[in-house]
Amino acid sequence: MTSYTTKSSRSSWTTRQLCLAAAMTAVVFLATFVPRIPIPLGYAHLGDAAIFLMVLFVGRREMLFAACFGSALSDLLGGFPLWIVPTLVIKFFMADIAWRLIRPDHRETASLLRMTMGFLAGSLWMAVAYTLFGALLYNSLAAGLASAPGLIAEGLLNTAVAIVAAGLLQKALLHR
Repeated sequence: MTSYTTKSSRSSWTTRQLCLAAAMTAVVFLATFVPRIPIPLGYAHLGDAAIFLMVLFVGRREMLFAACFGSALSDLLGGFPLWIVPTLVIKFFMADIAWRLIRPDHRETASLLRMTMGFLAGSLWMAVAYTLFGALLYNSLAAGLASAPGLIAEGLLNTAVAIVAAGLLQKALLHR
């Protein structure tokens, strides 16, 4: 008789984690794809705010998966397929930087200062990395640098939106 039991390990995903990662991937995709504001070499969006909120409220694996694939799916469907691989790398490290600064001990709560520093550090990485990838992909430092002001503004906006939304969500969760 064959047994169909599965061995439990840290590398396997539960059904709950898979569903949460899929739902959060859709949230990141929509926040990235729908409010597109043109900037040189691409567009600004609110997808990073969604990623930052996931740092606070979702598990690390689900958050990293959604950050990478929600953003890359927006590049694919939005007409920027050249940016899919850079986006996968950039969003992984952006989310991971924010996670490590905000939740180094995996606690559920974070101070406003820790959130701000984590979101700004992730945004700084994102702006620098997209600027450098833009310079590489278009073989022009000037082209890469042309996107920097828009990327910096995007990072600041996403940080502000995520901080305000986090405060509102935390209040709502406390009053349940």
